[in-house]
Amino acid sequence: MRILWVKTGPLLPLDTGGKKRTHAMLTEISREHQVTYLSLLPHGQTLHDAEEADPYAHQKTWVPHKIPAKNTPAFWLRLGVMILGGTKPYALQCYHSPALESRLADLARADAFDLVICDFLAPALNFARLAFPCPVILFQHNMEAQIWGRLADNQRSFIKRHGLRMQHRRMRRWEKRLSALFDGVITVSPEDAAMAREDYQLRNVLGHVPTGVDVNAFRPAPPRPAASPFTIGFLGSMDWMPNIDACLDFARETFPLVQAGVPGSRFKIIGRNPSAAVRELARQNASIEVTGTVDDVQPHVHDCDVIVVPLKAGGGTRIKIYEAMAMGVPVVSTSIGAEGLHVSAGESILIADAPGPFAETLARCARQPDLRRSLAANALREVTARHSWSAAVARFMELCLDCQKHRDNTAADARPNRTLD
Repeated sequence: MRILWVKTGPLLPLDTGGKKRTHAMLTEISREHQVTYLSLLPHGQTLHDAEEADPYAHQKTWVPHKIPAKNTPAFWLRLGVMILGGTKPYALQCYHSPALESRLADLARADAFDLVICDFLAPALNFARLAFPCPVILFQHNMEAQIWGRLADNQRSFIKRHGLRMQHRRMRRWEKRLSALFDGVITVSPEDAAMAREDYQLRNVLGHVPTGVDVNAFRPAPPRPAASPFTIGFLGSMDWMPNIDACLDFARETFPLVQAGVPGSRFKIIGRNPSAAVRELARQNASIEVTGTVDDVQPHVHDCDVIVVPLKAGGGTRIKIYEAMAMGVPVVSTSIGAEGLHVSAGESILIADAPGPFAETLARCARQPDLRRSLAANALREVTARHSWSAAVARFMELCLDCQKHRDNTAADARPNRTLD
């Protein structure tokens, strides 16, 4: 099958959950199908030699696109202009590219593909007025509006909460409208699929694909020295707002409770591009370390007794939970953090939500090394046995083929109408 995969940026380095999921799935898909990867190339972003050499796609095409880097003056100026003068959410508008839309139109006329995948909602505006002769499927790693709504719910500042609510309303409206234009929608969790069907009333939801992990890419953590301080780790992209808010709240509300019960405890934040507010945590508390971007997260994760996922906002699923499990490090998460994942609460992961119970759970882990070892062993067995990427890709392709058959048997006038009017 000839597949066109459309995204908003290069995949390497693999420093976000979305990149990791896409890369793992494309690597599997490309073994049996002819994949063309068509992507925006953000202005100023370096295209690594490894990107061109990586076999995740047989052909890669890049469309230059000017988008300000996050948290720069140009970013805030453009964000302000779009908020005050536009109706679309910034997270969609900033990836609209006339050049990419033109390239897609040329490919649609050429009838060169059997299947087209829009990876994430971000590129979807570029599809809004196009009619491909083959199925076009939206692969939703998150339900984007849900993230904005949860961020607003947890925001203390009135001004920020108002701004997030505005983005939530815009995203909800546009996510629903754009999703309905595709021949099919695939999500990464049953919860997201249910939301698309019930909240958005979408009739084109094909189903969901499970999250996977390549256990062979990770090494189980060696035993830590008995005299080492109890170390709590957080793993994730530190330029993503839900991660930033989670770390700030954990450091301010939960970690002091842990320190009171387990003196000498440390908190290690591992991930790319930490914001100024996250870096400030380390300056305010000598027991907090912020690594910034690292070449290999494994040594840093191995330095932790527990990985925490204290998210209060988010969507989709957290690949980092399976990765920590594959590295043999136990995980403590909020309910939202573990949402959509097939994990056994109490056996392979511990769940707590409010700061008090979360801190008590961590203190129990600190005092009971056997509990940590049991959680880690159960989790490693679980991800090894049940969560391969090959199984996820098999389900993904099954859903795509079902959509293709349905389209072939559906009259042209009954197919989705790709217009926003």
